[in-house]
Amino acid sequence: MKAALVFALLATGVCWAQPPADCKPSSLNIPGAPYPCVFPDNRAMFRVVAPNAQAVKVRVGAGFDMTKQADGLWYATTTPLVAGFHYYMVNIDGGSFSDPATQTFFGSGQWSSAIEIPAPDADFYSHKDVPHGVVREQGYFSTVTQQWRRCFIYTPPGYDTDTKAKYPVLYLLHGWGENELGWTFQGHVDQIMDNLIAAGKAKPMLIVMDNLNAVKPGEDGTIYNARSAITQAVPQPPPPPGAAPARPAIRLSSTFTDMMFADLIPAVEKNYRVAPGRENRAMAGLSMGGMQTFTTGLQNLDKFAYLGGLSGNCMGFGGAAFDPKTSCSGAFADSAAFNKKVKVLFVSTGSVEGPRVKQFSDALTQAGINNVYFESPGTAHEWLSWRRAFADFAPRLFR
Repeated sequence: MKAALVFALLATGVCWAQPPADCKPSSLNIPGAPYPCVFPDNRAMFRVVAPNAQAVKVRVGAGFDMTKQADGLWYATTTPLVAGFHYYMVNIDGGSFSDPATQTFFGSGQWSSAIEIPAPDADFYSHKDVPHGVVREQGYFSTVTQQWRRCFIYTPPGYDTDTKAKYPVLYLLHGWGENELGWTFQGHVDQIMDNLIAAGKAKPMLIVMDNLNAVKPGEDGTIYNARSAITQAVPQPPPPPGAAPARPAIRLSSTFTDMMFADLIPAVEKNYRVAPGRENRAMAGLSMGGMQTFTTGLQNLDKFAYLGGLSGNCMGFGGAAFDPKTSCSGAFADSAAFNKKVKVLFVSTGSVEGPRVKQFSDALTQAGINNVYFESPGTAHEWLSWRRAFADFAPRLFR
């Protein structure tokens, strides 16, 4: 603990020695911090100030031991990392800490450091000289959870000047261990939308980002609510090395659905200029948020015309058989009726994430269910997969 305290105090005040010329500071560093930095071949170099420590590791990817150099500071250079966003922690003598040289992001149920490995196609989520929308924080009281809640709402360019215009709405959910901040800060959803709208590729829309971890008084995050016929235990991805122990598997219930219809949608439609009707309402989410989308949306097709599961589906787990006629509450039993109601059913995955989502899409296609399948090349269950998927999904909405 003493080593950690020294680490925290010195890391913000040390005279920054410069890294190798070809190692560029991560875009997620605090201002002026040269470490961590990224080499052209996607290796990353980390530095930690912990002069009294006996052993230091950086927990990113497979994890890397750090070496104390002549200047008394600890250094490590990783093997090449996959392009995109990576959470990481620093382990000092058995304790895990965020790196004070970086911004922190909520993931795996904790505030973590992060590094961004530049992607070759990063242009689509980069900040450009185009008209920009605004991400607003909206508080509301939930009669279902008996708590004040908040959501974040992206309003497109021109929302505040064209006061007569009404907009369709996408309700967009995060994944396990994240919260309503994820799509803005990790996902860059606002920049993706600004760029798509400026290019004429997507219709201006509101995007509502809420926390799907809704519980009623007396419930906890692991309850099973039998009222939801397609409730499934959500398999939690392993936390980053050095992170807190995994929590019990979270189970989706009807609580978020109840809260969404009783409180969230009314709050949005009261405070924002929303175009009416199911044809102007979409729902999507990543991972656990994708499962919640299917839990909520497939049982309420009178309220949604567009659904998206980004690395999420309703097939179940453990190799369970999927029957489009009976699985997912039987929502796909009548293919003609489903195709008439749902204008876009979108599913996506990373190419190295595993076959489950592709199997889901293929099974739906064989059953006559129209669906769009997107695959992010070279990525797994991570934010670059979901940024790319969202950029493909958004232009399909509200056409």
